[in-house]
Amino acid sequence: MKLIVGLGNPGKKYAETRHNVGFMAVKELADKFKIINVNKDCEALVARGKIEDKEVMLAQPLTYMNESGRAVSKLVEKYDVLLKDLLVIYDDLDLSAGKIRIKKMGGSGGHKGLRSIIEHLNTLDIKRIRIGIGRPFDNEVTEYVLQPFDKDQLKWIEKALNDLDQAVIKIINEDIDGAMNKFN
Repeated sequence: MKLIVGLGNPGKKYAETRHNVGFMAVKELADKFKIINVNKDCEALVARGKIEDKEVMLAQPLTYMNESGRAVSKLVEKYDVLLKDLLVIYDDLDLSAGKIRIKKMGGSGGHKGLRSIIEHLNTLDIKRIRIGIGRPFDNEVTEYVLQPFDKDQLKWIEKALNDLDQAVIKIINEDIDGAMNKFN
């Protein structure tokens, strides 16, 4: 089974904020592939279904962003998910709004949610899709990530979310290099 985790913060207060683009991505995948059976499990909202012919579990950790690793590690352990079958989707300040970047592995790049996952799983070998949210002009990052997208940014984010399924299909079919060539 493939585990696809979108990072964000739980609750209506954060639902449409920049930091929740990972949650938005998982919801878009669920809608596109008609994966609707949502349950609470391992401190996350999870839904199981298929993308093409692959069994997948989509997850949104119910921990706050900085504790994402707690929920992810519980899911990996409970469902015996191999690290090669884990994909994490999250926001990136250093990419302009709507840009998609895919990596096979590496450090957290300062993203606290990914850092938590790396620490809990004790590995840098985590596939990820980063979705750009842009950087604020005044460098007040905390406030910026917890605000909704402006209209121009939202247009680019919606396009990225619409295109995301093609990247995910390539990645779960073991063609991350093809996904990187197409989207990076």
